[in-house]
Amino acid sequence: MTTAPIAARLRRATTARMSPRRRRGVQRNLTAYGFLCGALICFAIFSWYPIVREVLLSFQKTNFVGAPTWVGLDNFTTVIADPVFNDAWLNTAAFTLLALVVGYAVPFVIAIVLNELRHARAYLRFVVYLPVMLPPAAAVLLFKWFYDPGPGLFNQILHAAQLPGLSWLDSTDTALISLVLVSTWMNLGSGTLIYLAALQTIPGELYEAAELDGAGLFRRIRHITIPQTRLILLVMLLLQIIATMQVFIEPYLLTGGGPEDSTVTVAYLMYQYAFNFNNFGGGGALGLMLMLVLMVFSAIYLRVSREEAR
Repeated sequence: MTTAPIAARLRRATTARMSPRRRRGVQRNLTAYGFLCGALICFAIFSWYPIVREVLLSFQKTNFVGAPTWVGLDNFTTVIADPVFNDAWLNTAAFTLLALVVGYAVPFVIAIVLNELRHARAYLRFVVYLPVMLPPAAAVLLFKWFYDPGPGLFNQILHAAQLPGLSWLDSTDTALISLVLVSTWMNLGSGTLIYLAALQTIPGELYEAAELDGAGLFRRIRHITIPQTRLILLVMLLLQIIATMQVFIEPYLLTGGGPEDSTVTVAYLMYQYAFNFNNFGGGGALGLMLMLVLMVFSAIYLRVSREEAR
């Protein structure tokens, strides 16, 4: 709302003594820079400032009422000494690995199937992408009913198949994989469409030549599809690691970290420290640790993206 008047004043002041051609170029650029300043201000307020504030908070003790006091590394010592700290990191790592096993390959396989189909492509793409359009909280609560040990859909299907029901969210053996299934279903559509777009950039002549040589579907996938999409596969791998390591909404709404802390993740433990234990410094310390780990994968992602752009 305010960037246009600012750009107009800057334009009038700067272009008063310029040649007409140069004046027009400066006018266009100043208008663009005016709108860019608005975006930068939004990023500074809602993205960069919270990051800086969290770093400072991790070395402070505060209740946001009185003045904060510097405590050095005490917050880090407190959270590391917490018995749940190691469990949170192990659960986060296990969730990430399970999500890669289940959620990384499935979208790629579905994309290959959709790419091979000749009919109902648009309809099937809509069906696959539909879960992404649901609010995450609504999707998680829907699965909470599916997992209900009594009238839940999944146990009703097992009973119909003459199989015993499972305590999906109440057992340490199945709780974490249950969260992985929810996360995979919610994010399936985005990955599938990205893979599908990558598959459609592969020249059709390669597949035609392979078919003339007698290559079947699996040989075409092995020798053409995967080599031609290896960079996007690597990029999606890194993005999925970054996303799944920040898992919060699934344990928060489905299990509350239970049973027996088997689904407590780093992000959920950070929430507990800040809002349940009223230890905002401890929550900031956990957030800083997680941010440093994610920065490593982000740096690898940026390097791979640069290579792909070349």
